[in-house]
Amino acid sequence: MGMRPAILIHGPTASGKTKISLELAKRLGGEIVNADSMQVYSGLRVLTARPTDEEMAIAPHHLFGYRDPAEVGSAGAWLQDARKVIRDIEARDKVPIIIGGTGLHHLALIQGLSEIPPIPEDCRSDVRAFVQKEGVSAAHARLMSIDPKTAERLEPNDRQRITRALEVWTATGKPLSTYHESRTPPVLDAGEWLGVALTPPREQLYARIDRRFASMLMEGAMDEARALAERNLDPSLPAMKAHGMPWLLAYLRGDMSSDLAAEYAKRDTRRYAKRQFTWISHQFPFWPRIPSVEPDVRRKVIHALFKEIDAAFSNR
Repeated sequence: MGMRPAILIHGPTASGKTKISLELAKRLGGEIVNADSMQVYSGLRVLTARPTDEEMAIAPHHLFGYRDPAEVGSAGAWLQDARKVIRDIEARDKVPIIIGGTGLHHLALIQGLSEIPPIPEDCRSDVRAFVQKEGVSAAHARLMSIDPKTAERLEPNDRQRITRALEVWTATGKPLSTYHESRTPPVLDAGEWLGVALTPPREQLYARIDRRFASMLMEGAMDEARALAERNLDPSLPAMKAHGMPWLLAYLRGDMSSDLAAEYAKRDTRRYAKRQFTWISHQFPFWPRIPSVEPDVRRKVIHALFKEIDAAFSNR
């Protein structure tokens, strides 16, 4: 008999992923691995809703807050780190519980990822300077001329992904779309993992998002934003785009009131949650769903999930 399969937990922001991961970790003897692109950054524990110190003491946690906000994280860099962590957990006969709201990270684990060479920092700086000066619309137009396949699938205002595609072209001379044709081997093959998606009612989730951001402000989110502002980091860095961060920085600059900054932050987070629901529907259509945040409902679904885990374990 082999190891129990790894557990992948995906869901929109504020859907309760941390709580479920801790329940599974206690039940299975598991260790929790972060798969959220923003929770990798240090200095943003409150604003990215990273697990608290008390929660992290319940079970071993990995890949949380281990990158400096000045770094440019990527799915490829995370995948390399996650591969090492997951293999180490399995070697110690523990169950990896991979949790996060970045669907691409989960997909990379089970399907592999396009092999893109590292982008030199001077290249990144040149591209970011161009986007900052000319604007995202001009950047999208430029991308359309050199890599129409990628440009057509991106929203014209998706600054981060457009910038990334331009960086790849500038550094390698090849369109990003060509790299999507070849992929790295998956970390977890079929039969080595089970996935579950959290899909609570949207209106209920949106209300939770609003309440949580209000709590974040009381717990130190503004202090985190102020500390980053004092470092004068490039505003195009991923960490500077954490949910709510641009609006809190605008408030700190005196560009808007605190109430308006909070309202815009909540709005953007709700919109992001909507996109996460769409990702689940399109990319993970067959994953079991946990359709509620109510404890009784969750317990029933988790109990059924345990049965599936045990069945998978028995067949290996």
